[in-house]
Amino acid sequence: MAGAALLQRHAALLSRIEQQFGVPRYILVAIWGLESDFGKGDIGKLPVIRTLATLAHDCRRTELFQGELLAALKIVQRGDLPLRDLIGAYAGEIGQTQFLPSSYIKYGVDFDGDGHVDLRHSVPDVLASTANLLHTSGFKMGQPYGEGTANFEAMREWNRAVIYRKTIGYFADRLAGQ
Repeated sequence: MAGAALLQRHAALLSRIEQQFGVPRYILVAIWGLESDFGKGDIGKLPVIRTLATLAHDCRRTELFQGELLAALKIVQRGDLPLRDLIGAYAGEIGQTQFLPSSYIKYGVDFDGDGHVDLRHSVPDVLASTANLLHTSGFKMGQPYGEGTANFEAMREWNRAVIYRKTIGYFADRLAGQ
């Protein structure tokens, strides 16, 4: 299983992330696998600025996507990604764990120390940023994460869908050998 091999390959990195953010490696690798097949799958092919500009002028969720458009422009302005690399999914999600631009700005971590938050190419940045989002949302290491727990609610910031959060837990349990 690819997830198990990646747990071994990135063991030192995942240990540092667990220590700093208090989020178990199994949860992080589960999200990484579900969102992009560990960075190998489809992380989007659409130009984020163009996509968000279109969505910002669609009458269904204008305010949401106007904010996301401004956040995407800030990613370029900060120098985290050049415009040519600001490629994402249909609603402007970016990178290996599919962050909306506002979450990229709010939770993005430069964990590889290169001075930029790169959620498309840098595995340390991807996993640490994902952990930072969950930690900031209240996720606690060593506590259960099944439905009805505080950690399950903390994962709501990742994805509001109950079935998706259950899937993260299921995948994490399989990775942990439970």
